[in-house]
Amino acid sequence: MPRRRRRGMLALLLASLFVFGTVMALRTLRAAAGLPAGVPPGVAEPPEPPGGRGMPPGAGPSYDLHAFYYAWYGSPRFEGRYLHWDHALVPHWDPKVSASYPRGRHRPPDDIGSSFYPALGPYSSRDPAVVDEHMGQLRDAAIGVLVLSWYPPGLADDSGEPSDSLVPFILDAAQRYAIKVAFHIQPYKGRDDRTVHENIKYIMDKYGSHAAFYKYRTSTGRSLPLFYIYDSYLTPAESWANLLTPSGSHSLRNTAYDAVFIALLVEEGHKNDILSAGYDGMYTYFASNGFSFGSSHQNWKAIKTFCDSNNLMFIPSVGPGYIDTSIRPWNNHNTRNRVNGKYYETALQAALTVRPEIVSITSFNEWHEGTQIEKAVPKKTLTRLYLDYLPHQPNMYLELTRRWAEHFSKEKEQWLM
Repeated sequence: MPRRRRRGMLALLLASLFVFGTVMALRTLRAAAGLPAGVPPGVAEPPEPPGGRGMPPGAGPSYDLHAFYYAWYGSPRFEGRYLHWDHALVPHWDPKVSASYPRGRHRPPDDIGSSFYPALGPYSSRDPAVVDEHMGQLRDAAIGVLVLSWYPPGLADDSGEPSDSLVPFILDAAQRYAIKVAFHIQPYKGRDDRTVHENIKYIMDKYGSHAAFYKYRTSTGRSLPLFYIYDSYLTPAESWANLLTPSGSHSLRNTAYDAVFIALLVEEGHKNDILSAGYDGMYTYFASNGFSFGSSHQNWKAIKTFCDSNNLMFIPSVGPGYIDTSIRPWNNHNTRNRVNGKYYETALQAALTVRPEIVSITSFNEWHEGTQIEKAVPKKTLTRLYLDYLPHQPNMYLELTRRWAEHFSKEKEQWLM
């Protein structure tokens, strides 16, 4: 064998050993730092964030701006099939009304369960490139807290698959963009005060030490996790009181698992239930102004007054619009047109008027209900014409959010003076 060729092979072998040694050292360092050495099955190593993306000097994210986030989407490449994009058409509860509307499922990629079409296409929440892009978009919008829709291990909604295994992956991605992650505990079969007690312990034991795990600084200087409890009204106030009041039979108060708990306000009567249940505050979630008492902008002043007088936090939820007729074809009366961003600005202004400590956004990517601020693109097929953000760019709602985040920050400085 010629000497030059032997020399080349030796150099290649040494280079390979160096790369292998470096990879193993990095994995060891990750484990020593308490971070997962790998990522969930079917997930590639996440890419590094693009240099300086969404991070101009002095323009950090606002941790008073929370956006509801869904990691329930699937695609053939990562899950072997589409999840959620193929959402079934939900029948009306009245069989007579239901008979007038179509049934069946959507057929991605051209026909999806949304009135808008994502710039990333019908993606998988398990795709590292997608999650990294989402973190970049959140950072571009100056959103500091991603509120992750969460089901306990092994459980999921009717259209998805269990996704708790994705949480470490999402936390790691969020950390690279200085974004924090809070949890939005969804209703599941058998959910009650006792199972939520176990959920809180599980989440805090497993994820509470991660640098991206969101903690809220209370007026007394404590730093506590914050949990949103969706459809909290499904459990009686007296049951929640067992968990959330200091004298409750299995109270979390003044324990290592104490936290800030935020209930969903739908009907006016829920205000007193939330108070007696021992919750720390309330949010309104729905992006359809007038849909419920809580989601009606005109009621926010009265809700804030009630909260202030009872030492509760009020977190109004704002949205860019609402349309869910792609999955509930009979629900046209709750559609709220985006009016080229005017609807969103009206909601944001209504929220700022009541001087909230935190504003929540419904949503980053709930595509079924058309509340997303994620990038969307125009699309037309033989059978469908999707809505879009024209004449504006796909990032229109991210830019609007950033502008309002800056406005919110300045307003808060004035309130505190």
